[in-house]
Amino acid sequence: MQIDIPESWHEHLNGEIEKPYFQKLAQFVDAERERHEVFPPEQDVFTALRLAPYEHVNVFWLGQDPYHNHNQSHGLCFSVRPGIKSPPSLMNIFKELREDVGCSIPNNGYLVPWAAQGILMLNAVLTVRAHEANSHKNHGWELFTDQVIRVVNAKEEPVVFVLWGGYAQKKKALIDTTRHTIIESAHPSPLSARNGFFGSRPFSKINAALRSSGKPEIDWQLPNLA
Repeated sequence: MQIDIPESWHEHLNGEIEKPYFQKLAQFVDAERERHEVFPPEQDVFTALRLAPYEHVNVFWLGQDPYHNHNQSHGLCFSVRPGIKSPPSLMNIFKELREDVGCSIPNNGYLVPWAAQGILMLNAVLTVRAHEANSHKNHGWELFTDQVIRVVNAKEEPVVFVLWGGYAQKKKALIDTTRHTIIESAHPSPLSARNGFFGSRPFSKINAALRSSGKPEIDWQLPNLA
């Protein structure tokens, strides 16, 4: 596995990638790529860290598992590549975004403009076998991404952690809630969106938390792509 941890994260994560569990994880992913199609492509596995340098992370948005169909996943949770139809969970995010802060729903699900504003959009598991959801869970990725949560939690300035659904909310134990803000609700998936995600107004809450700590608010309006 091509382990290209971006430079701003080196001092925080290089010790982690030298641990035996991570070496075993890398061997597992390499073996999976030899036998199966694996998403995202190797060069995109650490996209979330690349687009949100450590010193710029103001919001940590935690997903669970990469999209597992063709051309969807590119290393940011909930985001899909340009030209790919937005999956149901992402459409529900856009619907809540419209109700919460009045943004129009874009013609794409490419969330890179959000990551570029200091949102670390990280899945707990960073790879998946094609068409097999959660097929790479419990092979070590969770240990690595838990460490990412810990090092962001260690930042001196406040960070907004966004935890949607029970899986993400289990990570609260890693977060100092006296220093950081946690915004949580049901997951935006079609199975649970009507049971607490719709109406939760996460986007205005994120900006309120950023504003109260003197940080720039997120411009949530995504551009339409040709």
